[in-house]
Amino acid sequence: MALDLRTERLDLPFVHEFTIARSSEAFGKSVVARLRWNGIEGLGEVAPSARYGESVDSVIAALAAHPLGDSPYRIDALLAGLPPAARCALDIALYDAIGKDLDRPLWQLFGLDPAGTPRTSFTIGIAPIDVMVEKTRAVGTHPVIKVKLGAGSEIETIAALRAVYTGTIRVDANEGWTPESAVALLGELARYDIEFCEQPIPAGTPERLRWIRERSPIPIVTDEDSCTASDLLALAGCVDGVNVKLAKTGGIRGALAMIHTARALGLQIMLGCMVESQICTTAAAHLSPLVDWADLDGPFLTASDPFDGITYDDGKIVLPAGPGLGVRERATA
Repeated sequence: MALDLRTERLDLPFVHEFTIARSSEAFGKSVVARLRWNGIEGLGEVAPSARYGESVDSVIAALAAHPLGDSPYRIDALLAGLPPAARCALDIALYDAIGKDLDRPLWQLFGLDPAGTPRTSFTIGIAPIDVMVEKTRAVGTHPVIKVKLGAGSEIETIAALRAVYTGTIRVDANEGWTPESAVALLGELARYDIEFCEQPIPAGTPERLRWIRERSPIPIVTDEDSCTASDLLALAGCVDGVNVKLAKTGGIRGALAMIHTARALGLQIMLGCMVESQICTTAAAHLSPLVDWADLDGPFLTASDPFDGITYDDGKIVLPAGPGLGVRERATA
């Protein structure tokens, strides 16, 4: 039976306007892929990023022009030739269909222990300091937050948040600093017990990251510098860890390659997400027993999600037990 792939646009309004060092947005945009085969519907998704030259329109066009076969099990052949974001949406749909065909959740097919999931961070976007403090208070007892920086007042911001929050704090500059300012700021921020700093400077200069790491009391993790497994050799010895996101790697298959490459190079691993629905976040979560840190907080940031997937227990990711992704569409009133 031939594979049938259909795509649809999905807009996800945010609970609060979401601001990072380079942009502000009120809602996320993603593409949902529905792969039908043998009476099964496999769900896939990607939230493409303009940072990597991709968009909802480019994903839909790439998938519409892409030839398909008659079996979801021929994953490599089916994904060949697609750009990363489009490949991500199809990859997830293929794995969901396979899991449903075998009546097993993905974590079981990968031989993973669902009890081994990490706790996820909760992201606090850039805003006036008093607003960021209120957002942090609203987090309550959630054990980890990731604070977006890069727009100035970094020390004052973290000092104010640390005054009301005793859990783990990570910071993410989203390429917003220079090497010199990064070293100065990280030296000051160290007194606030920061777990690590993500992507302090613009991507593309691993040796500058090495220079920062050699002078920073806070570990350095990349995001924009680490898109696929092929990026990691240049980063070995320059940073402490890398952020793996399915939208960048081209889906589950690419994420597995990146995770195993990072381990071989002695790098720690964070599993991250874009602002996306439960489809893509849950797909990533099935791999989370393999990593050190998680930043899979998309479901916290969106005001309405048409899908149910992972849940959380004091921040710890709880994987669904259903076949494939275990994602289900929410009933509409």
